[in-house]
Amino acid sequence: MHWNGVDLNWAYNVLLVSILGRTQCMHRAQDVLHDSLLRFALVNKLKPVKQPHAYLRTVVRSVLADQHRDQSRWTALPENDEEQHGNPVADFGGFAPSAEHLAELNQRLEILQRVLDCLPPRCREVFWLFRVEGFSQKEIAEQLGVGLKAVEYQLARALVDLEAVSTLLA
Repeated sequence: MHWNGVDLNWAYNVLLVSILGRTQCMHRAQDVLHDSLLRFALVNKLKPVKQPHAYLRTVVRSVLADQHRDQSRWTALPENDEEQHGNPVADFGGFAPSAEHLAELNQRLEILQRVLDCLPPRCREVFWLFRVEGFSQKEIAEQLGVGLKAVEYQLARALVDLEAVSTLLA
């Protein structure tokens, strides 16, 4: 049986077994194959692929690399229920951010804190009340005894400064 130039018997009997050897999990192997077939179909629709099996093997390697990169950001937690009791991370299916990812997040938060510290006090206060405390702009104006336009200006200034830092971090 063929689909878009791909022999599906080959895909599910040869390629899937090859993927399974790399993932050691049938569910992950099937996910990788299906993701690869979707990517192949999208490319093949724009421009027909001359060697679909070779191209599909390349796509599989790319999908495996993407999954490995995504999973390397997480680390397994202990399976002992007693150790997970009261642990909010247990809600994430037994995985937590890896140490490297936590270090990266910590670095970003420190940079964000430095930017916030550089903002004028009123600007910082408006941003905090709006983004962290969840007050509306009108409520902030009433609470601080300033006009709505002043709140809008301070909030815009904070967002522009934060966007500039975000662009540098990306």
